[in-house]
Amino acid sequence: MKLKNLALLGLLALLWGPSFLFIKVAVAEIPPISLVVGRVGIAFMLLYGLLRLRGGRLPAWGTTWRHLAIVALFHNSLPFVLLSWGEQHIDSALASIVNGGTPIFTILLAHLMTSDDKLTRFKALGVVLGMSGLVLLASPTLVAGVQATTLGLLAVVLVSASYGLAIVYTRKHLRGLPSLVAPTAQMLLATLYLLPLALLIDRPFSLPTPSLQATASLVALGLLGTTLAFIVYYRLLESATASYASMVTYLVPVVGVILGVLVLGEQLTWHAYAGFALILLGVMVVNGALQDLRRRWLPVAQAKHRAEPLDEGVYPH
Repeated sequence: MKLKNLALLGLLALLWGPSFLFIKVAVAEIPPISLVVGRVGIAFMLLYGLLRLRGGRLPAWGTTWRHLAIVALFHNSLPFVLLSWGEQHIDSALASIVNGGTPIFTILLAHLMTSDDKLTRFKALGVVLGMSGLVLLASPTLVAGVQATTLGLLAVVLVSASYGLAIVYTRKHLRGLPSLVAPTAQMLLATLYLLPLALLIDRPFSLPTPSLQATASLVALGLLGTTLAFIVYYRLLESATASYASMVTYLVPVVGVILGVLVLGEQLTWHAYAGFALILLGVMVVNGALQDLRRRWLPVAQAKHRAEPLDEGVYPH
């Protein structure tokens, strides 16, 4: 199960990793709220089509929709708009570090709101290791100098807090629903929240037609960073804790660095390798993999020690 969760976490990072790049390209021509409406709207249409194709339906009106409305607000509408706006006022390297606060918010909120995801010294250690790796990974860019405004920083901090609340709330209230139901309804509600705001504030109908590059980035955001990502995300939350799911925040910048190497031909420095190692170690600590290894190794070592004959030259008869 832990290997499965690790694989799902890695896949989620691969899907969310390029999103910062797609947002950066698309928001240059598409206003932030309109960009998010397009993103969640595309995701809703694709998810609803898949849901109906598999013979599924959205749930009847009731408590489930109330929970979905809260999650749609704090996991899609609010953070997506803040992130799209914030990336206009803060460098991506600094944004990735500030966004690294998501696991911190998640672990603290999970400790207060759940009974099966309490704060432990291993979780705290894992978050510290992951955050250290994230800072190390971004350190070359930080040394070169970054640009940020106070409001831009505040926007990304609010994104982290909003994600943390949404992850814990989803794990607590939306587990066990039929496949595709929760992400489909979530994207529908996010679209309904933001469409009126986009029409009133952005007035996209009065703007020039976006370029092919910006349009392609929007479609990629809707398909990869939203539709497929939230299918994987909900599957992960069925078996993993909120604290563990939030560690994807540390893996996403790793994907960004790898894309820079593969697509742009960038060179990896020792900062990248060391950052990768710390992030992976932090994820494994929160996942419990190292604790399992310790529990398995310690009894074997103790049994071996007890079985060893006494050294007659040291221990008298």
